Amino acid sequence: MRMPHDVFTAFSTTPLYSSVYVWTQAVSVIPPWLDGSLLRLGPGLFEVGSEPFYHLFDGQALMHKFDLKGGQVTYYRRFLRTDAYVRAMTEKRVVITEFGTAAYPDPCKNIFSRFFTYFQGIEVTDNCLVNVYPVGEDFYAATETNFITKVDPDTLETLKKVDFCNYVSVNGLTAHPHIEKDGTVYNIGNCFGKNMSLAYNIVKIPPIQEDKSDPIEKSKVIVQFPSSERFKPSYVHSFGMTENFFVFVEMPVKINLLKFLSAWSIRGTNYMDCFESNETLGTWFHVATKSPGEYVDHKFRTSAFNVFHHINTYEDQGFIVVDLCTWKGSEFVYNYLYLANLRQNWEEIKTEAMKAPQPEVRRYVLPIDIHREEQGKNLISLPYTTATAVLRRDGTIWLEPEVLFSSPRQAFEFPQINYTAHGGKDYTYAYALGLNHFIPDRICKLNVKSKETWVWQEPDSYPSEPLFVQSPGATAEDDGVLLSIVVNPGEGQRPAFLLILDAKDLTEIARAAVEVIIPVTFHGMYKP
Repeated sequence: MRMPHDVFTAFSTTPLYSSVYVWTQAVSVIPPWLDGSLLRLGPGLFEVGSEPFYHLFDGQALMHKFDLKGGQVTYYRRFLRTDAYVRAMTEKRVVITEFGTAAYPDPCKNIFSRFFTYFQGIEVTDNCLVNVYPVGEDFYAATETNFITKVDPDTLETLKKVDFCNYVSVNGLTAHPHIEKDGTVYNIGNCFGKNMSLAYNIVKIPPIQEDKSDPIEKSKVIVQFPSSERFKPSYVHSFGMTENFFVFVEMPVKINLLKFLSAWSIRGTNYMDCFESNETLGTWFHVATKSPGEYVDHKFRTSAFNVFHHINTYEDQGFIVVDLCTWKGSEFVYNYLYLANLRQNWEEIKTEAMKAPQPEVRRYVLPIDIHREEQGKNLISLPYTTATAVLRRDGTIWLEPEVLFSSPRQAFEFPQINYTAHGGKDYTYAYALGLNHFIPDRICKLNVKSKETWVWQEPDSYPSEPLFVQSPGATAEDDGVLLSIVVNPGEGQRPAFLLILDAKDLTEIARAAVEVIIPVTFHGMYKP
């Protein structure tokens, strides 16, 4: 198997401000109703000067746009001009600490200047390489800190750096908000709660304002989840939302806050250095109502697992159904995403992946109406699931999942659904990137009711997260297309292409190739 080394190789350090490539249509016809832009974000620069970045989540943010119009596709890309990027390019070194790479003081400074730089603490990165989403009429690139970056979706120009700490009490927010049809945005981030203990806040950003003011300025916290450990918040990458509830899964991968604050003030430490796992804590599910925002004091607990992406969450007959992409155990999966691991030969990658947590798609079901006299009984009465919830003497409700998909070292990750029609509602189909020992080599579709699967795969081809776009006038849930960027580094002159699949059966509708290497992208959106 040829390994995708080009996917994880740095671009030249020459800034890409306005690169344009006209794509050539290769197979069949692009549906004429696909008249919009596919926006994607990911790392595009893995070294600055002589200094490398070490983790997959460290590369400097590169934004991609694929304009579809009149059956033609045009590709653009541009680095976000964040503080992290501009200062790195100016000083030709890593200036701001990233997820797995520590920044050190300028070696040209004298010893006293360097000493005081260490004790000034660390700057939080604004390297927004994870996702892009709309707020009102604007678009923002996001990572997982308190910073987001306003971008122009037409020119990909970087417009403004926004600090959420100026508006709400959060230390950071996820790059996976939920967005309602009227444009209301919900997100989650950890914060300091009562008595300096840690908590998690749900933040609400209203839709477009009548006075045309910035919706972000009217952001507010609507409900707070408690933390199971006072000084060790869990890592949180996403959360669930139904029509009436929020669901937060608190996993046993923790940020050691004391280490985070003390180590960064004294020596070169990165985010990854401050994570620790605790198998005995297990995993906790927290629930809150949306309107009014109130915490539901049920203690849902289960065995330890990692979770980064929620597939969907919905209500049914007094229960909340939560579908997740999980990884068994408490060991942090991100430990396996250092570039040194991903650039190994195929046999070495497989050997490392065998040590990692096993991926599994799981369904958990949470009962809302709980009575003390039901101790020891399965509280779940939905006829279509084997998931269970049992009330224990200590008041906790122990959850066991139904497994929707499991295959050794084959992950169903970066999930997508028909979010417009079925986000927060009962659904049947999920789409995802298939990871083979962490390497993305297929696109998958899963029927969450029957567990039937479909796969698109080609030799030596490495796709990205498949984004679902609903067909005009669609009546079926899977009436639409999937858009994915496929990297094929062995093809020489055309190492990447836009792939358009029929969402019903994953058959190919069209592809358009470009004569340029495109690195891995994480998440994105389709802008009509």
